[in-house]
Amino acid sequence: MDLIIAANWKMHKTNAETVQFCSVIRQFEDDFRGVEVLICPPFTALSAAESALKGSSIRLGAQNMHWEAQGARTGEISASMLLELRVGYVIIGHSERRHLMGEDDNQVRNKIGTALENGLKPILCVGETEKEREQGATEEVIKKQLSGALEGHAPQDLYNLVVAYEPVWAIGTGKAASAEDADSAAQLIRNFFRDKFDAGAADSLRIQYGGSVKAENIDSFVGLSSVQGALVGGASLEVNTFSSLIQAARKAV
Repeated sequence: MDLIIAANWKMHKTNAETVQFCSVIRQFEDDFRGVEVLICPPFTALSAAESALKGSSIRLGAQNMHWEAQGARTGEISASMLLELRVGYVIIGHSERRHLMGEDDNQVRNKIGTALENGLKPILCVGETEKEREQGATEEVIKKQLSGALEGHAPQDLYNLVVAYEPVWAIGTGKAASAEDADSAAQLIRNFFRDKFDAGAADSLRIQYGGSVKAENIDSFVGLSSVQGALVGGASLEVNTFSSLIQAARKAV
C-alpha cells in the first residue's frame, strides 16, 4: 500500500506562488517513487496548480467542498467544479472547519457522500482537542466523528476513503503526537472500520497522521504499520522542506 503525503496549504499562496512551487517540486519526482504526493492549494489557485502539474505524477486535491450540486451557496464550491480542474481528492472535516467554521458531523457526512458519488476521494479528518485528550475522551471523540461522518454508507463505498488522524492540540503548535499516540489512534480507526463495515474496508483504508509533522519526525509515524501517510500543513509550504519530508517518509518504509 503506497504512502499518501498530502500538502494542505490552507490560506496560503497566490497563483504565481503556486506555479513557482509546482514547477520546482516536479524536479524532485524521481525521489518520490512509491509515494502518492498530493497538493491541496486554496480554491483560487486550483486552476494554476492544475496547469503547472499537468503531465506530472503529483496529484491535486481541494481543501473543502459543498454537498449540493449548485445553488444559492455564496462562497461555496461544488464537486463538478473540482472535477473540471482534475481534482482527485478533497479534505473533509478538518478541525479548522469544525471548530472555526462550525461544521458538524451532519455536514461532514453530506460532503463525504457527495464526494464519493462524484468519484472524488475524501480525506476525512478526525481528532480530539487538548481538553478532550486530558479528559481521556480521545477514543470516544474519534468514534463519534467516524460514526457521524460515515453513517449510512456500505463497505464498498469506502474503499477510496482516506482517514487523517489530526489531534487538534498538535496542529500548528509545533507539538506533534508521540508515535504511540498516533499508533493507538490509527489502530482504533482501523478497528472501527472492521467492526462497523468489514475486513475489506478496514484493510484497504489508508490512515494519515497530521499535526506538526515535519521531515525530522515523519519516520516515527510512517514507520508504524498502522499509518500510511501524512497530512502536512506548515512543512508543505516550502518546496525543499516538503520534498525532504517526502524523501524521509519514503526511506522510513
